Amino acid sequence: MTDQIRKTYMGINHDMLSDEIRGLAKKQGIKVGEIKVQTYPLPSGDTQTRVTVAFKTQSERPEDEKECGSAHILSLPGGETKLVLDLSENLLPKEKISSLEEDLDFILGSYEIKW
Repeated sequence: MTDQIRKTYMGINHDMLSDEIRGLAKKQGIKVGEIKVQTYPLPSGDTQTRVTVAFKTQSERPEDEKECGSAHILSLPGGETKLVLDLSENLLPKEKISSLEEDLDFILGSYEIKW
């Protein structure tokens, strides 16, 4: 089962958001895997950026590491940045997921758009 955290931010750079997510994941003992950054041009001349970050469980042997989630960040023209964080409840304790979300809210809460 997957726990999904969705956030929309205003005025935060996608690089900063990605760095913050990676730092908070590491704090919870979650290993950061592959990171992909893609930038797309828009007809207006603006660009939008998509960042994906893979997460793995920690293990002494790399072959024992398991994919346990991912972060998807989309930076839109106009300063809006969207985050979808998917974390596996089967591989990560609920306490780690809750703690990560609490830290995320504390650090970036002032940027979040509340619907």
